[in-house]
Amino acid sequence: MTRLTRYVTAELIPPLLAGTLLFTAILSFGYFFVSSQWLAGVPVGLIGQWIAFQLPDTLVKVFPMAVVLMTVVAFGRMSTERELIAVQSGGISLGRAARPVAVVALLVTLLSVWLSLWVAPRANVETRGLYWDALTGAGLGQLVGKTVDLGGNLTLAMGGYDPATRRMTGVRLEKWSPDTPRTGTLIFANSGTFEDNRLVLTDYAVFTVDYAAAAALSRVPEGDPAAFRTAVQATFPNVIIPENATDPLMVDTGLSRKQTLAQYADAIGADALGWSELTGTLRDPAATPADRQDARLTLNRKLALPFGNVVLALAALPFALRYGRTLGVSLGIALMIAVAYYLLFFVGLTVAGALPALPEVGAWLANVVFAAAGLLLLRRT
Repeated sequence: MTRLTRYVTAELIPPLLAGTLLFTAILSFGYFFVSSQWLAGVPVGLIGQWIAFQLPDTLVKVFPMAVVLMTVVAFGRMSTERELIAVQSGGISLGRAARPVAVVALLVTLLSVWLSLWVAPRANVETRGLYWDALTGAGLGQLVGKTVDLGGNLTLAMGGYDPATRRMTGVRLEKWSPDTPRTGTLIFANSGTFEDNRLVLTDYAVFTVDYAAAAALSRVPEGDPAAFRTAVQATFPNVIIPENATDPLMVDTGLSRKQTLAQYADAIGADALGWSELTGTLRDPAATPADRQDARLTLNRKLALPFGNVVLALAALPFALRYGRTLGVSLGIALMIAVAYYLLFFVGLTVAGALPALPEVGAWLANVVFAAAGLLLLRRT
């Protein structure tokens, strides 16, 4: 039995590696082609680094297709050459012969979970930061005219950005406290920089405004300068205007520069949420129901797709036994099964959006359907 396990495993590894390389190359070429207009004159090493940062997220997406190809090619060949019949004639069931498929698929699943929840989120942030700062040179210019949340109730807006000096102009910061929602601090600066998790502003002015007190200004009696002065002081409890316009003001941010670019520079933000961020939101008593629901859906999505490797290995096995006669047919079957799975997976995510109380149902829909279909087809086979 050990010899059979080694033999079947040796049949599985080559198509798994070949499928992973093939599908990864196709997706990586797609990334390169879509962004090729921005890559003229960019050093090849920098382009290679940009593509490498995308590999973790790409592998999570291509592993299910590679696992299907692995199963269809390996067991299709063994079925065509009557090797499985010989194994069963020796008293070994198909289930025992297929155990290496389950083991390999489970190992791929564990690797995919690690990539999806711990590696890919960080790599995605690095990818977007490298793309906007180094490859395109646009940098924070993508955020001009937008108001972006930097975390910690701090928002940033800018009127302009110079990519050559990496300086912002016409900067406005707002910080609002949830405990005193009508009191906020506004910072205006003519210029500033944003590197790592720190804003450095120059030629700035800081105003703390109590809008509840501002509403009372209209009720100050006319002809009472002292009362009016007191009301103005209550409205602006803190005003800072430095004597030297070159003196810097440093403000720490929740999001780093790269995280801000990853989240706001594109119409579709980078998938930058990992295990710690998602579970932290679920455990946070201050999180809103909408944030908690989004975290549940994202966490289940990031788990469901990796576990699709095991499900697809099971679903592909009956197709391999019946139709996997040649490499071309095997590749076609693998693509058909993978495309059907991804279509149902995205339909499930749509269902999850329509069922806010049970996002798990939609996220795992494709896995449940394909597992049931695979078991049914195996029984018939």
